[in-house]
Amino acid sequence: MKILVLGGTLFLGKHIVEKALKNGHEVTLFNRGKRNPELLPEIEKIKGDRDSDLEILKNRKWDAVIDTCGYIPRIVEKSAEVLSSNVKTYVFISSISAYKDFSKPGITERSKLASLELEDSETLTNETYGALKAYCEARVKKHFPKRNLIIRPGLIVGPNDYSDRFTYWPVKIQNGGEIIIPRKTNYPIQFIDVRDLAEFIIRSLENKMTGIFNATGPKDMFTFQNLLDICVLFAKKDVSLIKIPGKFLTAKLSKNDCYLPLEESKGEWAGIEQVDCSKAIKAGLKFRDVKKTVKDTLKWFGTLPADYQLKTGLKPDIEKKIISEWKNHNT
Repeated sequence: MKILVLGGTLFLGKHIVEKALKNGHEVTLFNRGKRNPELLPEIEKIKGDRDSDLEILKNRKWDAVIDTCGYIPRIVEKSAEVLSSNVKTYVFISSISAYKDFSKPGITERSKLASLELEDSETLTNETYGALKAYCEARVKKHFPKRNLIIRPGLIVGPNDYSDRFTYWPVKIQNGGEIIIPRKTNYPIQFIDVRDLAEFIIRSLENKMTGIFNATGPKDMFTFQNLLDICVLFAKKDVSLIKIPGKFLTAKLSKNDCYLPLEESKGEWAGIEQVDCSKAIKAGLKFRDVKKTVKDTLKWFGTLPADYQLKTGLKPDIEKKIISEWKNHNT
């Protein structure tokens, strides 16, 4: 296949391109050339801004376009409209955040989507992200009504994930010492290895699949405690997991303006870690062992500069301070 990738040089896009090339497909990248321009010098790269330079794509033909960086509906519609006559299938990477109600487990592809008072809003925030993704999906369907493949991932993890929302735990535990964790750890969490997601996307194109698919995992119920147990296997130093009760921990995190990634989802978010992905699994979505994901994440993290600072979680000085306060609280 001939595949056009919008973006393709960062996290998911990078892995999609690598999987497509591995499977023998011809890949063209279209992006601004500002991030990792040296990546994959052997493939064709078209430099341009998707909001203003789409005309240069008009006289080309591709079997599919994979949109890895669509966030604003107006801009996504531009891409879909220009490519509707010269691309067979439009793959749009959306998000489970596109759903409206996360209060209960079991969200399926038919669950109601989020919305905004102003549908033409272009203000991208944590609060508007999901609804804007839903509107982007609608714009793709408008121009590719029967030729769209929409993927709604959950948390994407693994090598090259600079968000550190998953990476925090393997790295912290590998380094050993006293580490704060919530007292309750048996709650469910969901995530997908970026390579499993990339493989599913390319395999779906190869099988000429269309439609909407939730894509997160692991396949079976997986808890935060399960993740901790796996991370401990890779610890290079002695680890002491300090369990701190919710009220005390919440107060200290709030006071220090920080949070622990992969915290338990409660209340209106109680179902966000229990999304139904059975449709994608039946269609071929497969998951590698979480041990492999943790191992490879640590290997990748080891290639980063020695002074790299995790973007999420507790800084060492704050963590030591909270642990000391907790110990003093109990004496």
